[in-house]
Amino acid sequence: MPQVKRNPSVVIIGAGMTGMLMVIKLRKAGITDIVVLEKKDSVGGTWRENTYPGAACDVPAHMYTYSFEPNPNWSRFFARGPEIRDYFENVADKYDVKRDIRFNEEVTDAQYDRGKWTVKTSKEQTYVADFIVCATGILHHPKFPDIPGIDDFKGAKFHTAQWDHDVKISDSTRVGVIGTGSTAAQTIPELINTGAKVSVFQRTPQWLMHLPDFKFSKTMRKLMTRFPLLTKMHRNLGKAFLEHFFTKAVTGHFIQKHVLNFLCKANLRFSIKDKRLREKLQPNYQVGCKRVIINTTFYKAIQKPNAELITDTIERVTETGIITKDGKHHELDVLVLSTGFNAFNFMRPMNLIGRNNLHIDKAWEHKIKAYRSMMLSGYPNFFLMLGPNTPIGNFSVIAMSEVQADYLIKMIDKWRHHEFDEFEAKQEAIDEFTAYIKKGLKGTSWVGGCQSWYLDADGDPILWPYTWRRWIDEMKEPQMEHIETRSFRQGHFDS
Repeated sequence: MPQVKRNPSVVIIGAGMTGMLMVIKLRKAGITDIVVLEKKDSVGGTWRENTYPGAACDVPAHMYTYSFEPNPNWSRFFARGPEIRDYFENVADKYDVKRDIRFNEEVTDAQYDRGKWTVKTSKEQTYVADFIVCATGILHHPKFPDIPGIDDFKGAKFHTAQWDHDVKISDSTRVGVIGTGSTAAQTIPELINTGAKVSVFQRTPQWLMHLPDFKFSKTMRKLMTRFPLLTKMHRNLGKAFLEHFFTKAVTGHFIQKHVLNFLCKANLRFSIKDKRLREKLQPNYQVGCKRVIINTTFYKAIQKPNAELITDTIERVTETGIITKDGKHHELDVLVLSTGFNAFNFMRPMNLIGRNNLHIDKAWEHKIKAYRSMMLSGYPNFFLMLGPNTPIGNFSVIAMSEVQADYLIKMIDKWRHHEFDEFEAKQEAIDEFTAYIKKGLKGTSWVGGCQSWYLDADGDPILWPYTWRRWIDEMKEPQMEHIETRSFRQGHFDS
């Protein structure tokens, strides 16, 4: 007599873009026993957290949507943060995602034992599940600079990911910004446009690419609503740009690499008139080594009379400002920390304990690595979404998550059909995958002589070094020879 197809229980950690996607995909696959544990009070993840002035996505808006839920009403080519958050809220409502979410409930512990995960939360609740999907995202733990005296500052001080909207900034305010990465390039022009005196403390200059951002007219949005093919066309154009130009440029394809190099250098040369300022903004590493910033406002703003670019090293922070290496004291009313995130935390600081009491800190003691970016040795029936070596450097994270979700569901479907009771990546498969990645990284821009958040403790970028198409092809079907499976039968353990 055939066995009945199992309906697994699944705990999803995080209700951002990926967590919401997993709810929708799992339900579509007929899996209904789902609990989503979200540490904050709403969906949206990155776009809930980052509310700084100028927040926007550097992926074309029509590509920054779920493939099954296009949005013909984007107002701009590059969508702004509030509009993106609204999109995710609308998706959550349309697909009734929130009924499975437990808000304000942070996961503190997750432990595996013989086919089951036991998950504990900040509300002292316990959940038992067959599978965990860790959708905690990449950039969600703000990184604070270790600068002497930083706690002594008496003015308003906050990280860009924790923007204090109660602080009023006007033309009489003296603002200091530490950092010049992607977030800073978006928010600095907004601060300068208030008329405030803005001092930008730059440690490392960035390469900027000028890609025009334009508004979609009401007429165009009506047409895209009426003719979905137009929306699809915009999506495909954005996909083609990222896949065939940008991704290939940073992964070492000769023509695309040199075109990107020319565009960024020409942008700096023709945007910055003052030679001394241009020299300060000139990176000494190859284009693409750090994430190339797509931006049309920073170069214009930094040349305004109320803006100052400071490249002297910060010696210390005082109660009223910053002292730089040249001995100058920069008086400030507000200090903005645009210093990025702890990108390698992933699911941590939760206590993730796998088979044989293996703690994640021990498993990743020497190097952070995962098979196909998703599975770990010693952690059965566990998936890490957007893990190490996902193509996060140059593509839409929504597209990445959709590919991973399909792979994940294929693995769970095998479990549902009683092919096995638990599975995990073989350690040798993880080691082979890591070597495969390292081989591909040799020709990429990410090893071009810079320090970036892409690099792990060994100096290896934890990115995907090959093409987007190759990633899709390799993720189409699970390679079961790389996966260790086990079954429990009549009280015995079979592998």
